[in-house]
Amino acid sequence: MKTRAFTMTNFIAMSAFAFALPAAAAPESNLPAAHHEGAVTYISGGVGQQEADAMQHVAKYYPLELEFLLKAKPKDEYLAGVKVRIKDAHDKMVFAVTADGPFLLARMHAGKYTVSAERNGKVEHRQIEIAAKEHRRVVFEWQS
Repeated sequence: MKTRAFTMTNFIAMSAFAFALPAAAAPESNLPAAHHEGAVTYISGGVGQQEADAMQHVAKYYPLELEFLLKAKPKDEYLAGVKVRIKDAHDKMVFAVTADGPFLLARMHAGKYTVSAERNGKVEHRQIEIAAKEHRRVVFEWQS
């Protein structure tokens, strides 16, 4: 009886583990491809719930997370196609891309930066500092 109970317990535990594996691996499998712009490695996207969930799942591993929103009623909307420019403390351009979705995650060196995000000719600026081994989230919002 003990052997059977042990076997059944193992079977249930192994089955639960086997079913959990695809769910745990799923977020990373939905990530957009990584790109390089100068010394910066980044991913951009988040169009669709699975891709957005995947990006939010890995965001903590990137020093910089940008999010782009349109303030609207009854609900805010995510934006794509935002032009992103990042300059260092010496006003040198270190990063310039157009976001493929509402999220952009970037691996950058620690330092002080000016982040500019442009949508339909309207530019928003943020002064940020990225510290070593920290995560910084910056949200850009435009009014509808």
